[in-house]
Amino acid sequence: MTKGILNQITLRLTALSFLEFAVWGAYLTSMGIYLFKVGLGDKIGWFFAMQGIASIFMPAIMGIIADRWIAAQKLLSMCHFTAAIFMAFIGYTGMIKGAEVTFADLFVPYALSITFFMPTIALSNSASYSALSEHGKDVVKVFPKIRVFGTIGFIASMWAIDLLGYKDSYNQFFASAAWGLITSIYSLTLPSCPPNKNKGEKGFFERLGLGAFRCLAEKRLATFFIFSMLLGCALQISNGFTSAYLNSFSTEARYTETFAVQHPIIMTSLSQISETLCILMIPFFLGRFGIKKVMTIAMLAWAARFFLLAIGNPGDGVWMFIASMLIYGIAFDFFNIAGSLFVNKATRKEIRSSAQGLFMLMTNGLGTSIGMIAAQKVVDYSLAHDGWQTAWYIFAAYATTIAIIFTLFFKEKEDIVN
Repeated sequence: MTKGILNQITLRLTALSFLEFAVWGAYLTSMGIYLFKVGLGDKIGWFFAMQGIASIFMPAIMGIIADRWIAAQKLLSMCHFTAAIFMAFIGYTGMIKGAEVTFADLFVPYALSITFFMPTIALSNSASYSALSEHGKDVVKVFPKIRVFGTIGFIASMWAIDLLGYKDSYNQFFASAAWGLITSIYSLTLPSCPPNKNKGEKGFFERLGLGAFRCLAEKRLATFFIFSMLLGCALQISNGFTSAYLNSFSTEARYTETFAVQHPIIMTSLSQISETLCILMIPFFLGRFGIKKVMTIAMLAWAARFFLLAIGNPGDGVWMFIASMLIYGIAFDFFNIAGSLFVNKATRKEIRSSAQGLFMLMTNGLGTSIGMIAAQKVVDYSLAHDGWQTAWYIFAAYATTIAIIFTLFFKEKEDIVN
C-alpha cells in the first residue's frame, strides 16, 4: 500500500512537471515567427528581456508569500491562472487586430503574463520537493527523473503548435493559456505544502541571492559569476531567433518545401531532445576535466551552434542545422547544470542557497535581460545590411571571445565541499 502511494505521488508530480513546461513550450520558440509576421520582429528582444526582468524579482516575492502566508500548491494555481488569463488576452488581441496589432497591444499583457508565470517554475519545484519529502522519497535521486518530463512536455507542446500550423499565429497564445488553466486546476489537487511562518529568517534580499554577494570578494567566484552573466543571453538568443531564422527561408523558392522551413519548431525541438541526453554526460565531464574546461566547452559549443546556423541552409546544408540543434545540449547543460553544481561545491553551506540565487540572477535575470536587448540590436543591424548570417557570425564571435577570456582569467582550484 505504501509503495503504491509513493508511486502515485511520483506519477502526479511527473504530470505537474509535464504541464508546467508545456505552458512555456507553446510559444517560447515560435513567438518570434509570429512577431515577424505582424511586423514586430524588431521587438523580439524586448519580449525575451522581460523574462529576465521578471526572473530578477518575482520568484523571490512569490517564494516569501509561499513560505509565510499561502500554501505553495495554491499559490502555484493562482499564478498559473493569472498568467493564463493575460496570455489568452494576447491571443484575443492578435485575433481581433490582425496585422494592425501594435507592440503595446501585445507587450503589456505579455509582461503581466510572464511576471506571474516565471515564479511558477520555482513554486512547482517547491511543491514537488515538499511532497516527495513528506512521503519519504529521496529528492536528489527521484526529482531529476520527474523533471525530465518537463522537457518532454515542452517538446510535445512545440510539436503540437508546429503540426497544428500555429507557429505564426496568435493561436499559440490561446494554446499556452489552455495549458495554463489546466495546470492551475491540476495544482489544486496536489498534496498540501503549507506555509511555515518560522522561515522568516530568510528575507527578501537573501532570496534574491544578494546574501551571497559577499562571495564575490573571492576573485575566482567573482570571475565565474561575471562570465555567467555574459553568457546568460545565449539561451534566449536561441529561443528568440532560431525558429524565426529558419522560417525566413520560406521566401526562397528552392527551400519553401524543405522540412526545416515547413516545420521549424520541430527542427528546433531537436535542441531540447539533445538537452535531455547531454545531462547524463555532466558527471563524467566534471569529474574528468573540472569546471573550467567544462564551462569552456559550453562556451565553444554556443559559438559552434551559432556558426553552424550561419553557414547552414534548409537544403543540402540542413545537416549543419541539425548539428547546431544537437550541440545545444552541450551548450546548455554544460553551462546551466554544471555551473549550478559548481556553485554548490565552491561555496560554504551557510551561503549555498543564496549563491544559487545569485547564479540564477546573473544568468536568467541580468544576463537574459541585458543580453537580449543587445542581441536585438545586432539582429536589426544585420537584417538592415547583410542578412541573418551576419548576426549569427557576430554571436559566434562573441561566444568565442568570452571563452578565450574566461580561460585566461578563471583560475581553478580545489572546491569547498563542507
